[in-house]
Amino acid sequence: MITAEKIAELTGHGNPIFTLELSQKPGILFTGGNDKGLVEWSLKDNSFIKVMFPVAASIYAIHCPAGYPLLFAGLRNGDVLVFDFIEQKIIKTLRHHKAPIFDIKSAGNKKELLVASEDGTVSIWSLLTLEQVYTVKVSHDTIRSISISPDEKIVAFACRDNTVKIYDLADYSLSKTLHGHIMPVFAVQFSPDGTYLVSGSRDAQLKIWDTASFGLIKSIPAHMFAVNHISFHPSKPYFATASMDKSIKIWGSDDFKLYKIISREKGHNTHKLSVNKLTWNGDELISVSDDKAIIIWRLSFD
Repeated sequence: MITAEKIAELTGHGNPIFTLELSQKPGILFTGGNDKGLVEWSLKDNSFIKVMFPVAASIYAIHCPAGYPLLFAGLRNGDVLVFDFIEQKIIKTLRHHKAPIFDIKSAGNKKELLVASEDGTVSIWSLLTLEQVYTVKVSHDTIRSISISPDEKIVAFACRDNTVKIYDLADYSLSKTLHGHIMPVFAVQFSPDGTYLVSGSRDAQLKIWDTASFGLIKSIPAHMFAVNHISFHPSKPYFATASMDKSIKIWGSDDFKLYKIISREKGHNTHKLSVNKLTWNGDELISVSDDKAIIIWRLSFD
């Protein structure tokens, strides 16, 4: 049995919150959305710290690569701002895309940053020089989500054309296109052991793909509306999904069974609008929403 206790609600954003990311420094959370700046919070006492820097457009993606004193913020106007924690300022703007940035991830072994945009391309940047090294034309339409496999051999892109595209990370060549969703794919996430990939779509379905063959293992009618995000627990066999239907669900990552629904219908004082993104901080699950709130849940796994 899993119990979920709401331990904090962080308020201060004046508009919908689209994204969140834990800092490389423990106990720090960053959030961004349709506001005038990127916000820093303390998870030690669940309090507002400061607005890190102002932005000219909505923030759709935040990424803090392990091993680098940097924060990347992807904006609706296509810019990626690079904040240096040592210098405590924005040191560069990565300018390539003219359309919104939806996700940013890094490949540690290659020391590269991947930036996905509404323009259907993924730009590749050196984490050492912050110069662009490559552009991959993945789709004719939006790429919403990136997931890099744990062994950093392949990368999955969630596409608005209803597909998931699998690329070889060594040379960015297309290796597989996964068909199964009947509406745009909003989220992809490799399992921590790399044996399967989970995709979530506007069609409210979760699909589990075996990474050995990329055959479809299972289809799950997971939510009432779009699946916005998928996040695996860092050490326990569970993953969480966030949905436009205002709920969060906890699933077994070994049996794909539903173990917990966090929703108003189930008696939880939770989000009133679409839940956009999740992150785990140990056994605490942090969610952000169109309702301008950040909620921290403590989960107990009995």
